[in-house]
Amino acid sequence: MEIAFIISIVLLIAYSFLALFDGVFLHLYKYRLYEHKESKFEHLTHTVRAILFTGILVSLFTNIENNSLFLFGAALVVADIITLIVDAYLEKDSRKFMGGLPRWEYILHLLVNGFHFASIAVFLVIKINLDSNGITLANNFQQIESFHTFRTIAINLLPGAVLISLLHILVYFPKFNFYFNKLNFKCC
Repeated sequence: MEIAFIISIVLLIAYSFLALFDGVFLHLYKYRLYEHKESKFEHLTHTVRAILFTGILVSLFTNIENNSLFLFGAALVVADIITLIVDAYLEKDSRKFMGGLPRWEYILHLLVNGFHFASIAVFLVIKINLDSNGITLANNFQQIESFHTFRTIAINLLPGAVLISLLHILVYFPKFNFYFNKLNFKCC
């Protein structure tokens, strides 16, 4: 189980860095998907996914002992998968304003979503026990050293996840959007 938590840690960190680059820098700052008529619905799916990720962090990754919250988190994962399918379906038409989705960004999306769902899958393998008595949910990971690192990372990702969710929502408001568009970094 120690190795499974370490793998989940690596996947969660890889996802977080790539999602920050893709979701904030590319989608919000560089391409400003929320401003283009063709990509407004895609931005809505990104907003929903950002909110769902925050919920997944809280319900799956940080509250290990609460099985009811775990079941809610599992429902959020299903909602995230459905939202991802909608997002992927929309992308071809949504990116017409920029000549389509660049190949390298398509690859980035594959990596981001692969790391995201792999971290969830590894965690589910840790949490769910199947035996002759049926399905049980493991709750006691206190003796596993890497669990504490995993949980600390998940807790520390929460403020950023909330902030990114809010940023996705705030760009819908013209006054915020005006000031956000004034940001002009020299590197980009």
